[in-house]
Amino acid sequence: MNLTQQSKAHIAVLLANLFFGINFSMVKLISPALVQPFGLNFIRVAITVLLFWILYLIKPSFAGIDKKDIPRFILCGVTGVGINQLLFIKGLTLTTPVHAALLILVTPVFILLIAIVLKTETVSLLKLTGLMLAIAGSSILIASKETVAIAPNMFLGDLFIIINAVSYAFYYVLVKPLMQKYSPVHVIRWVFSFGIVMITPLCWSQFVSIEWNVFDFSQLAALAFVVLGATFFAYLFTVYGLKHLSATAAGSYIYLQPFFAAGISVFFFNEKLSVYKLVAAALIFSGVYFVNWKKEN
Repeated sequence: MNLTQQSKAHIAVLLANLFFGINFSMVKLISPALVQPFGLNFIRVAITVLLFWILYLIKPSFAGIDKKDIPRFILCGVTGVGINQLLFIKGLTLTTPVHAALLILVTPVFILLIAIVLKTETVSLLKLTGLMLAIAGSSILIASKETVAIAPNMFLGDLFIIINAVSYAFYYVLVKPLMQKYSPVHVIRWVFSFGIVMITPLCWSQFVSIEWNVFDFSQLAALAFVVLGATFFAYLFTVYGLKHLSATAAGSYIYLQPFFAAGISVFFFNEKLSVYKLVAAALIFSGVYFVNWKKEN
């Protein structure tokens, strides 16, 4: 069967979001029990940088960046790797996979808020309704009093995930002009390259304290998935999808992440899908849909 470019792109984006969804539970299997969050981030980013540069050596192309773009690349490294990656893993170790997956969905809401502040988007009643619904759903999750073994500090973990979403929203706005000027793989390669320089001082002590001899095969496999599947290949698949699909079509697959995350978390951690989670999910899904109404219709 010969697949069209568009079909391959849809499959690539679907796989990327499947990997992202599985990642929520894989991280919790190894962190913080075997490797501290910042140490895991160092492994994740360092290997991804290495692989992106190996990819460049295999298929050489223009590798430089204009001097005037360096400050923007640095800011993208701060928001897209530094704050975003560090707080995502740290937050995930403190909360549950389902909480984290649902809160990640509010990223488009923060992108809209930033666009409104920058006056590149106008406020409509529908978008305002979407904002309020998404905020209400997020508030229900953050204010929940549920106590589970896999979430030692759910409130703080949820807060870190929200800050991570805000940081990624800034990254999304900052990186857009770079994506229009350079190839997506080129941009990601440099963003991660700047990012590894920034996070190394914060992560090094946790990285060197890892006791590799205590890992069993399944835990090493989980680590490999976090680094390769949910970082390197997921980013590559997303870039490939964006090359052949509209941003709206590719972005719509993010709605599947909570379903993938929930299924895996129920299997690995017996996480319960309580009423408040379902209500919060309905509010967040509705809010994000209304926020993106103009793009989809």
